[in-house]
Amino acid sequence: MSKIASTSRSSSNWLALKKTLPTKKSKDGKSKKAKSHKRQKTEDGSPPPEAGPSRITLDSPQSAPTDTASTTPGDLKSALKAMVLGDVPYSELQKQPGKYLALDCEMVGVGIDGSESSLARVSLVNYHGAVQLDEFVRQRERVVDYRTQYSGVRERDMVNAKPFEEIQTQVAELLKDKILVGHAVFNDLKALLLSHPRPQTLDTQYYAWKFQLTKSKYIALRNLVKQELGLTIQGGEHSSVTDARATMAIFRLYKREWEKNLRPVTALNKKKRKRDDDEEDEETINGDAVSTKSSPSKNQFPGGGKKGVSSGLSTVVRRQGEHAGAPAPKTTKQGWWKDLGGKLKR
Repeated sequence: MSKIASTSRSSSNWLALKKTLPTKKSKDGKSKKAKSHKRQKTEDGSPPPEAGPSRITLDSPQSAPTDTASTTPGDLKSALKAMVLGDVPYSELQKQPGKYLALDCEMVGVGIDGSESSLARVSLVNYHGAVQLDEFVRQRERVVDYRTQYSGVRERDMVNAKPFEEIQTQVAELLKDKILVGHAVFNDLKALLLSHPRPQTLDTQYYAWKFQLTKSKYIALRNLVKQELGLTIQGGEHSSVTDARATMAIFRLYKREWEKNLRPVTALNKKKRKRDDDEEDEETINGDAVSTKSSPSKNQFPGGGKKGVSSGLSTVVRRQGEHAGAPAPKTTKQGWWKDLGGKLKR
């Protein structure tokens, strides 16, 4: 009995002591609640939709899956397979370009025996596989070989094809300030006569070799997709849309690891790149620096150019009979023999 009373007195003392202890309050006298005002971004770089019963969120069953930590590898691969095959419905938000774009092109054969390649189709898809651009390119030369078994391009596709300059402009505008994903993407850029900042370019062929997914430095896209997704593509005629989606799927599998190698384009990098481009636009002729730009800088085509990839906007002036890289000819001085020492023998 005395023990119970002692315990009761101890509890009363503790309650009385708690009343005297100071309580933590905010400056306005109200308790603080942890609240983050920072808006998180979705995996494709776009802000999340506002909360509301009528909106479809990126995590909803109706939308394409996101690459979250809670997604199991099996579920992610299944979702990416469906994306490659085009079996995914898209919300209005997921149809927007977003931060990432995958590029793929198809070629046809021109020239002698169709040995030269000419751009015939260009496709761009976003992070979720939604098509941003899919156009056929009108040919300036006679097509010798449509390479239909590989390119999927036919003569009838050229009826409503658009001029090269128009497609080039559209691609350049879409790729501006975006991260470009592609498989051996330098070939596609070369066909488009465009360049893209290297810090914002991710080549799945190179990254698969760099991160030891394959021993081959030049693995084909169909083999890489078969290895990583267990999906067969390019079994017959190719589709640049399917290939672009497959490239994006490979990137999404290893996005967290591969994206660490991408560096943001800072103002300093942009300034250095502009300076390098300006230097490439000048050539020395007879000791004088001559600009090779055919139009003012304000009208220069977006995308610029770099060594090995022509921008299609510069014209190099050379003397007849000279070749590329030859030193500028020097003017012969009249009476040069008078400056020689000694006497001339007759």
